[in-house]
Amino acid sequence: MRLPVLAAEEMDDRQRELHARITARRGGVRGPFRVWLHSPELCERVESLGAFARFESSLPKRLRELTLLMAARHFDAQYSWNAHVAAAVEAGVPEKAVQAIAERRTPEFTDEADTAFHAFCEELLATHFVSDDTFARAHAHFGSRGLVDAIGSLGNFTMLGMCLNAFQVDLQADREPPFPDIRGFARVTGDGDRPQP
Repeated sequence: MRLPVLAAEEMDDRQRELHARITARRGGVRGPFRVWLHSPELCERVESLGAFARFESSLPKRLRELTLLMAARHFDAQYSWNAHVAAAVEAGVPEKAVQAIAERRTPEFTDEADTAFHAFCEELLATHFVSDDTFARAHAHFGSRGLVDAIGSLGNFTMLGMCLNAFQVDLQADREPPFPDIRGFARVTGDGDRPQP
């Protein structure tokens, strides 16, 4: 990791308070929270938004996890992907869809609502816009609240991916790289060996 992990004696009262709260809610301070603790006010707000996006959003759990995987792949955030891929499958995201996303292919879903949701999120991530047809299709399934919550999730998980990669948060040593075109914190060429700038 590019920033030092704050030891208890290095933290101010606010950081210690947040450390205790995050540990109580999430079982420990890991990954991006070790970065965000360097800015306690941001950390508090990010933790709150992340908790909403993961646990309290109006979206079904499988779609909350799907937004995380989509944002993680869009930003090549391996730590985030590895931390959540099993939960996504357990929540109902088909393994074949997960593999397709990892390989940058369009996944197939048996549920039309999931297909519409994926198309909405993918179009926004890839083009930064959403066509009227794609919006209407997703809105018919999820309504205004569902789409607003989807944007909140994508925004949160996009910020997470940027944090993980910019600060090179430790990759899980016991996990295989999930993406065929990424090794460490760099994109690789077709032969899989040489990092690209």
